[in-house]
Amino acid sequence: MRSIVLKTLALICLVSGTGAAQAQTLDPLFAGAYSLLDLGGPSGVPANLGGLTLKAGDSNRLLIGGAANGATGAIYDIGVTRDGGGHINGFSGSGVNFASAPNIDGGLAYGPGGVLFATTYSNNNLLQYKPGSIAPDKVIDLSILGIAPSTGTIQFTSTGAVIASYNASTFYSVGLTPDGLGTFNLTVGPSVTTPGGPEGIIYVPTGSDIFAALNPAANWMLVSEYSAGRVSAYEADSNGLPIGATRRDFITGLTGAEGAAQDPTNNDFLFSTFGGGNRVITVRGFAAPPATSAPEPGTLALVALGMTLPLVRRRRK
Repeated sequence: MRSIVLKTLALICLVSGTGAAQAQTLDPLFAGAYSLLDLGGPSGVPANLGGLTLKAGDSNRLLIGGAANGATGAIYDIGVTRDGGGHINGFSGSGVNFASAPNIDGGLAYGPGGVLFATTYSNNNLLQYKPGSIAPDKVIDLSILGIAPSTGTIQFTSTGAVIASYNASTFYSVGLTPDGLGTFNLTVGPSVTTPGGPEGIIYVPTGSDIFAALNPAANWMLVSEYSAGRVSAYEADSNGLPIGATRRDFITGLTGAEGAAQDPTNNDFLFSTFGGGNRVITVRGFAAPPATSAPEPGTLALVALGMTLPLVRRRRK
């Protein structure tokens, strides 16, 4: 109950500070190269929304957290529609329960071996699902590993993962080791703290307009910052962690910026909102994947993010 109260307070502060009619806006630096499309709320997925990712093996299905931060939280599966250019432009049908995920938060991503990972708030757990599972196969208490309560999010790099604590606004580099059961143990490495209350993370595809011009040698990341009501761009270090001094606005005027994902067919950026209409927004304009067949989300952790980072690559609350 505490997490819902804290999150509600954060939403009230955002709305009261900026007016009830929030309008997401690309920063002028990026507006000429990128465009936003608000898909609205996914039917059948209960508020509030959590993390999201395209489904492994079927990029016309979206997995997204529903009833986030609550005991009845779950991952839902819903179809998406695409326009003539292959970009997601809406939802198809109604969401169906894919797997239980109590307290799911802003992190939902496939890791090595097609294992699906989800973060939780406010109990600071990491859930792991083997392919085909409808309930977590492994639950890790991140506090025991030294990750400040509470997450937050997870995203994968070519050498491991990054986990971010929402409350502490701290990002941790994480290594993964197979546990012999089809899931993974974690080791926690370097960390860095930035403001904003991090939720979803993606890494910007190499060669994307504006980012490449700002610093052609840099690897960039986008972070959904719930507390700040924005998506921020950062240069990433060799561990996939944000370099705080490089922060730039990418999207502002948001209420409840939450999950983050990339469409493997075209590298469009998708993010969800916890509150703020509980909707999904897509951003187009990023450098496309190679002309060969696009990787599915299950391989994205080792392939697509490897292209982004050469060596690696709430709330509320």
